[in-house]
Amino acid sequence: MVVRRPGSYVCGLDAAMDVVGGKWKVLILWALAERSCRFGELRRLLPGVSEKVLAAQLRELEGDGVVVREVYDEVPPRVVYSLTEAGVLLNGALAPLGVWGKEFVLPRLREVG
Repeated sequence: MVVRRPGSYVCGLDAAMDVVGGKWKVLILWALAERSCRFGELRRLLPGVSEKVLAAQLRELEGDGVVVREVYDEVPPRVVYSLTEAGVLLNGALAPLGVWGKEFVLPRLREVG
């Protein structure tokens, strides 16, 4: 795992947030939990993300060891992204946060809207 801020973490949660911080990273992990995807598939699953941002966030997740990028020697080249074992564990750790959002945040948004 690549550490971007060595020595500056206060706790494990701080280190984890450094990995998943960013608007799209958690959603990328969520999409890849279902199955491995090509870049274009990820883009369709995440409406609103630009190619530049998606590519940058995938590179960071790959550098952190939670996503693997596999390039197949084909014409045209095929690139597939999937979760590493660490990525699967990270998704499992994020699942309770998703449950909390469904139970607490979404109902409040429906009341306001």
